[in-house]
Amino acid sequence: MDFSNRGPQQPVHPSPQFNAAPQPRVKSVVKKPTALTKWGTLGVGAVVAILLVALIAVVSFSGTKSQADYIYTNKLQAVFLNTGQVYFGNIKSINPQYLVLQNIYYLQTNNSNSSSTTSSSSSNSNVSLVKLGCELHAPYDQMVINMGQVTFWENLQSTGQVAKAVAQYQKQYPNGQQCNNTASVSSQSAPAASSSATPTPTPSPATSTTTPATTKKP
Repeated sequence: MDFSNRGPQQPVHPSPQFNAAPQPRVKSVVKKPTALTKWGTLGVGAVVAILLVALIAVVSFSGTKSQADYIYTNKLQAVFLNTGQVYFGNIKSINPQYLVLQNIYYLQTNNSNSSSTTSSSSSNSNVSLVKLGCELHAPYDQMVINMGQVTFWENLQSTGQVAKAVAQYQKQYPNGQQCNNTASVSSQSAPAASSSATPTPTPSPATSTTTPATTKKP
């Protein structure tokens, strides 16, 4: 038998709900930056900017070399001009406008067996290596050459004939060139003229004759 429906039913009261007490709001405290903090931030930013600029400069110019980086300061250089003249010496400075050459020598072709200039015979008896300085205009041992006239320049090895001749000259004349003496650049010097030598007679002018041209018959 079902007795659940007998008698009055007890009212069902809902369970009371307990509301939590409202929590007080916590205000966030924002610290204002001090002057020291501001300067520190600016300093860090400046250091970072400088490092970035330096890094960009290194990356941009690390693969670029100037002509001065290729100069062997302990070697001679040969400077070839577009006129065909070649000068030997030491390049002291170089830029896109000009180069400065010192300790200068140049090649000279002799028209006769004897030469009155300060020179020496090279492998070719008609070519001499001349030290700059004893010319008629008495220049200083320095040249400023316009780069527009330079075809190319190169470093010289110590084993070359020019470098050997220059080294021999500097060894023979450690105090520099004496223009009142006939200074030989290489170890080979022309024999001095003897005071008892018989003067060479002056040849009489030759008489020129004109030979008529012969015409070939067809």
